[in-house]
Parts: sequence; C-alpha cells; structure tokens
Amino acid sequence: MAPPRTAADPAYLASQAAFEALPEPLRKAIQDALVWTGDYNAVTAGTFGRRTYEAIAAWQKRQGSEPTGVLTAKERTALDAAGEAARKALRFNVQADTASGAVIGVPEKLLAKKSSLPRGTRWQSTDGRVTLDTTSYPGGGADLDGLFERATATTPERKITYKLKKPDFLVVTGETPTGRFYIRQAAGAEGIRGFTIAYDKALTAEVDRLVIAVANSFLPFPGAAPANEAKPVAAAPNPYAGGARPAGNVASPLTPPPLPGIAAQPAATGLALGNGRILTSAAALETCPVPRVGSAAARAAGRDPTGNLVLLETEARNQASPLPAIRSETVVSGEALVVVGAEAKGATVAPGTAGSGGIVAPLQPGAGGAPILDRSGHLVGLVARFPTAPRLIAGVMPPTSYAVVPGSVIAAFLAQAGVAVAKATPNAAPAAASLGAAAAPVIGSVIGITCAR
Repeated sequence: MAPPRTAADPAYLASQAAFEALPEPLRKAIQDALVWTGDYNAVTAGTFGRRTYEAIAAWQKRQGSEPTGVLTAKERTALDAAGEAARKALRFNVQADTASGAVIGVPEKLLAKKSSLPRGTRWQSTDGRVTLDTTSYPGGGADLDGLFERATATTPERKITYKLKKPDFLVVTGETPTGRFYIRQAAGAEGIRGFTIAYDKALTAEVDRLVIAVANSFLPFPGAAPANEAKPVAAAPNPYAGGARPAGNVASPLTPPPLPGIAAQPAATGLALGNGRILTSAAALETCPVPRVGSAAARAAGRDPTGNLVLLETEARNQASPLPAIRSETVVSGEALVVVGAEAKGATVAPGTAGSGGIVAPLQPGAGGAPILDRSGHLVGLVARFPTAPRLIAGVMPPTSYAVVPGSVIAAFLAQAGVAVAKATPNAAPAAASLGAAAAPVIGSVIGITCAR
C-alpha cells in the first residue's frame, strides 16, 4: 500500500495550489460534489486539506484517470455532473422549515413522509428505517448544557460514539443495537434549533453520505450569521457550465467540527501563565519549527527534564486566569474528565474519560497541549499530542485514546520555572454541574499556537 500523501509531497502541494487558486464558490462546489459521489465526508468549507486531496484523487482513480489531485476543466465538469445526478436522484431540496425556523436539506425521494412535530418537522422513509427531525426551543426554553447531558446519556441499549459541545453548538453521534443517530443543536439569539437523523445500521453506507450533506446544508438562523463567519453560498451560478446550481449548495456557518487543513487551525494548544509565558506539550510542537501566538513569534524558554513539556515565551503580553490547583495523584480509570482545546474560533470543551495511562476523548486537530481537568476543576494533565492522520467517521472525530502529561510532571516543571502552583486537595471541591463549569478555571487562559514554516 502506498504511503499517504503529506503536506511535504510535491503532488499534494500541486493539488493544494490548483485548488486554492479557484474562487471560493467553486472550491465549495467541488467539495459538495465529492460528498455526493461518496468520496468526501467532511465540511464543505472551501479550504484545502488532506481529505480534499484524497477525495479528488479517489474520484479521479474511479474515472480511470491518473489520481493527481488536480482537476482538469473536463474533470470538473464531469464531477459536477456526477454530484448533480446524485442530488437529483434523491431530490435533495434545501428548504426553509417554517416549524423550526431553520433551513435544511432534505432527500425527499428517500424521506417521502412528512409530518408535524410540536416544535419542528419530521421527514421519514416509507418503511420507517430513516428519520430526520428538526426541533427548536425559544429563547430561555432550553440550554445547550441540558440538551448535551440528555443527548449524551448512555444506557445498555445506547452507545455514544462522538460528542462535542461548544458555546454555540453541539454534535452527538451514537448507536443502538440496530441503528445509528446524529444530533446537532445550535444556539443563537432566537433560541436553540437543531436536527436529528436516525437510521437503520444496515443502511449505513447509503445514509452516512446524506448525514454529511444534511449537516453541510443546515442553517439554524437564516440571515443571522455572525460577522466573523463565512456567509452561506446560496444557489450560486454553476461555475462549470454556466447553468443554475440548485439550492443544495447552501453551506452552513455552523458546520461540523473543524478538520485538518482548515485555515487558521492551531497546531497546538497552550495554557497562558501570564507575562508572555505559555505552557504546552513538547510533542505537540515536534513538527513546528517556528511557533507563533497571534502575530507574535514564540521561542522555547525551557523544557522539563522528561522532555514532555515546553515553556514558550512571546512578546505578546497574554492575559491569563489564575492557574487552577494541580492534582498530582493519578486519576482513576473511568473517571470523568474535561479537555479544553484551542481552535480557530476560540476554545472548545470536550468530555473525556480516564483510561490506562491516558484519556479517551473526541478531540480536534490542535488539541496537543490542551489542559485536562477533573470535574472539580483541578488540572490533572495536558494532552501529549494529536495524531497527524486522525481517523474520521462520517466527517467527525470519534473518541480516541491520547497520551497524557500528568499533573505531577506539570507541577514539578512549573515549580522549577518559578511559577507558583497550588496543590489540589482531594475531595475538597464538589464536581461541577456541567462541562462548562468544570472548564471555567482555564477557559480564559487557553490559546492557540500556530506554526510558521
């Protein structure tokens, strides 16, 4: 088997240069078509990454062409036609759902039955094996923390395979003995709006593609995208043949979790200590010769004797919350933990579980160096590293085991560096009621570390 292409590979770089030279609507249209051909299962953000390269090459290979990752004009026309045919075959219609207030894409040929719900709409296949529900809650009617706790509840018959909560949205996927489900909720000034797709496991190969298409079409608050978000692309002219593209190319500003290659994605997460000092994992920066914090370069000011931690210094006088008490004793296997990582749009909070020598959590690229806290808000470690080629399921990251730099190593290193640390007293603080409350001690100190090459 040939090794995967990497950012240093000439073919990968040529594919990236060709893709990024295209207008943004065309880049998104290519990714959208690749979703429908079954080659791309990620966000149609118009940004280039490993998955875009592999999707283009896979499609080319199936057409009998050389898998260069660079689409010719003829190939772009053929790809667009293939995506269009797949959309039309399922009558994928992006529509306003008046019951919930959201905009969402519905494969109406598959989901032919439509009925009303108290705060949304249900579309269902005639045999009942696939269901798409929209839902909404008015302002003050529900909160994401409560919805997240309910969505992630496990039973002997219900297993959670992915869970992520941010301040403005959540995503949860899971399985039952016979089915799978995908839940998404988004919060805004008008309340909370979301959708759930549930389907028979036997239909996974067909429906997983539709999950991505629906997620990429979902617009919870039409016309209310934040100023710093990309505006949705709506019914743009067909850049291939001059014809009109159907509304199925609408892209949501609240897309699924960021993936490798998305612009401005941090290379690592740092914990600001004040006075320009930042603590992170040494392994997270192994391939980053010139780390940066914002627009300022950072330099290594010290490493701990084990080689697991690095203290960066930058001229940027970063603000920092008081460092939480550090728990030196080993966490118990199965203990509930919280990881606070940095992403392009700010900090993200993910639930985790202590495992044998590490943590099992649904983290995102850039989580290397992210602080790990117990549910009482004590710092118990840092994520050692994030894999360079993460495994994705239906475009999202499943819970994965990560190595951890333990709190005892952190405490010793910071003490040696002259940073005052407090030792956590076992059982002194009650467990927080929510993930956000547990993450509160570090949420203001977590920053993204980018990499200049």
